Amino acid sequence: KILIFHGFYAEENLVGNLASMSISERIKAIQKMPATMKKKREIRNKVLKEVTKKSRHRSTQLSCCPQCLQGTVVSFRRFGNSLSEYFHLLQLWHKTLKIIGAKFGTSVLSYFIFLKWLLTFNIFSFLINFSFITIPQFLAAEPNNLSFTGLELFTGAGYFQQTVLYYGFYTNATISKIENGPSYNMQLAYFFTVGIYFVICFLILLFSMAKSFCRNFINPQTYSGNASKLLCTWDFNITNEKAVKLKQKNLSTQIKEDLTEVNREVLNFSVKETVIRIIIHLASWVASLGTAVAACAGVYFFSINNLKLFVKGLKNDLESQAAMMVLPVVASLLNAFIPFFYSWLGHLERFQSPGHQIYVTITRNIILKISIVGILCYYWLNIVAASESQCWETLVGQDIYRLVLVDFIFCLLGSFFGEFLRRIFGTTVCVSLGLPEFDIGRNVLDLIYAQTLTWIGILFSPLLPGIQTITFSVVFCVKKVSLMMNCQPPRKVWRTAQMTTSFLFLLFFPSFLGVLSVIGVTVWRLKPSEECGPFRGLSSMYAAVSEWIKILENYTASKWVVWIYHNLITSELFFFILSVLVLIITYLYWQIIEGRRTMTKLLRKQIINEGKDKMFLLEKLRALQRAKQTPSAP
Repeated sequence: KILIFHGFYAEENLVGNLASMSISERIKAIQKMPATMKKKREIRNKVLKEVTKKSRHRSTQLSCCPQCLQGTVVSFRRFGNSLSEYFHLLQLWHKTLKIIGAKFGTSVLSYFIFLKWLLTFNIFSFLINFSFITIPQFLAAEPNNLSFTGLELFTGAGYFQQTVLYYGFYTNATISKIENGPSYNMQLAYFFTVGIYFVICFLILLFSMAKSFCRNFINPQTYSGNASKLLCTWDFNITNEKAVKLKQKNLSTQIKEDLTEVNREVLNFSVKETVIRIIIHLASWVASLGTAVAACAGVYFFSINNLKLFVKGLKNDLESQAAMMVLPVVASLLNAFIPFFYSWLGHLERFQSPGHQIYVTITRNIILKISIVGILCYYWLNIVAASESQCWETLVGQDIYRLVLVDFIFCLLGSFFGEFLRRIFGTTVCVSLGLPEFDIGRNVLDLIYAQTLTWIGILFSPLLPGIQTITFSVVFCVKKVSLMMNCQPPRKVWRTAQMTTSFLFLLFFPSFLGVLSVIGVTVWRLKPSEECGPFRGLSSMYAAVSEWIKILENYTASKWVVWIYHNLITSELFFFILSVLVLIITYLYWQIIEGRRTMTKLLRKQIINEGKDKMFLLEKLRALQRAKQTPSAP
């Protein structure tokens, strides 16, 4: 009875204290309570009743308007809290990512987070292109007289050639449905939509890299403290049994990763073993680079033959359709099988840390894939653009469409042969192999390669991000099922908090910056086709902007646009000053980062020293207590 009385008295005091607080302080105090959601709701209701009683006592002093306003604010706040509770449930694959992180650790989870990020990125790209380029073209589109056979889904040619999927279908006219009404300049819309999109991509990538870098490099202990994970990260609002087990497993995996990083052993090799390891590493690099050079030579040979078939003029029969698929199939075969060879080389080298093996494999794969993309870009910009084809931009768009589609098919086949059949072989034929592990390096580079093709293809096929959105969604589901059914968690548990930053950096350089150079050459240097596309008849795509500026010079209200164009956009001095400012800001930012790192190290040492001093004092006190309790000698 005494305990019940004391508990009731303590709760009454708590309710009284909360009722005397402001609304924001009260909400924060209730949220920080180590209690279940049900208990928090009970306390909140009691506090609201107490506040209502006090407000009734002051009803003679308060007017009606403040009371109504206060009630409205409380109602809106309750509505906002209920929405925030359901917001996490509506996040894309939120529960799936939790399960993957709990079972396979942060290394495998980083791949799926990166895939989800790319998926949302492509949804944004598709919405921009569809809104500002495709919808206006529907208003001026002519009927398509070609027949649909179904093979176009694989080749991208035929019926699709006269649709909004490709550059050549878009008009160069000014669209106006109302006489003497507002008009829509398709040339400027196409140019500025693609240009502004790439500027937004640049800013998003920079912001994402900076945020990830700050989280994982500047002050990683803030987000992944060892003691805090053990003592302070349990969420007392979790009451569901499945959610509790999932959270326990997730925390257990994270603590194992942290302990593995702390207790990592540095192996000492003899001189003979060191020499053998260096020879193996050199031989592996020579083999990987030689394979990449041979793959690039093969892609170039097949691309030249591919152009000859187009120039001769292909008929719409099965043989012609099959001939179109030779180049993408060869490129996808090389991209699919050579990474398995690189993974085998990584196992042969026997790195001390699985992180080192993954980073080396990623480096070799990025060299291979970017080299193949570079050969294809050279073929498109220097050979296809100078060919006798009527619309070389559409040919490039069709090539990229087929490459994206075939790469997607090979990605699914890689999950079947590389994981499903490998599981059957490792559990039935050769049991010593066991279940396969998820190859992070190979799968991440597949995503970067696919996204690079999408960025290049946006200028020639504006709806390509929509296609890539569908493929990435399917890849996520297939990879998730294959991971759960066929793969085992990594044998060596290790923490990969910095891997997401590495993925974003690889996506930015060389992928995104390389794409910008390709788009720049296409827009400023190459002559558009004479008979198709929004820039037909111009010396370059950029000439559309120059002609628009000449028209604006005749209008007084647009003088400021002309001034910006002549004094900023076309000024080398402006970009020089801008580059210097960016370098200065980067240097200052790096100095701030180094200062924070130094301060973090000093604080860590101070905390460790203070902890040692406190432990020493505690031991002394315990020794004194033992001495007092020990009976004196006779």
